[in-house]
Amino acid sequence: MSRRRGARSWAAAQAADPWVRRAREAGWRSRAVYKLQEIDRKDRLLRPGMVVVDLGAAPGGWSQYAATRLGGRGKVWAVDLLPVAPLPNVHVIQGDFTDPGVAATLRAGLAGGADLVMSDMAPNISGVQAADQARALALAEAAAAFAAEVLRPGGAFLVKVFEGPGVEALRAGLKARFRALRVRKPAASRARSREYYLLARGLRGPV
Repeated sequence: MSRRRGARSWAAAQAADPWVRRAREAGWRSRAVYKLQEIDRKDRLLRPGMVVVDLGAAPGGWSQYAATRLGGRGKVWAVDLLPVAPLPNVHVIQGDFTDPGVAATLRAGLAGGADLVMSDMAPNISGVQAADQARALALAEAAAAFAAEVLRPGGAFLVKVFEGPGVEALRAGLKARFRALRVRKPAASRARSREYYLLARGLRGPV
């Protein structure tokens, strides 16, 4: 399939997607909001007063939802290589969160640490499954390492992963660092997608 035909197919799928239409009608920036919303409702993830970091935030749907749930009490930090248009009660940092300068800026803003780090990041898809899986896993691992650095004891980490090699090792690592680990596959995730979410809660403090 040519790149042009692939783009047309994606655009047609977007136009026919009921979650996309629902998000547009409700004023959300992306259909991904409904994934976070379902997890939040099931697991009571977000509450006023929290400090939240959204890695790979563009176009800003998850940050938008989190800020709404915090109700003006707490902070949301949105980080992405791509620009994120301003949102009420959201602090945006454009850059790679693994870059030392960007990480230092974010840590300075977090001050006492974060209560929740969440990542809906995914790599640009090449079509070569082994390579795409390796890139997706690297993003999830980088997010997990960052979360372990900035979360307060008892904090939570939500990350998108794709079923495939390496995920079990990531899950084992999260089980060792957190008191509880849950698997979530929201209804808004496309049925054909290998994606699901890991929700790790209760970061263990220093021994």
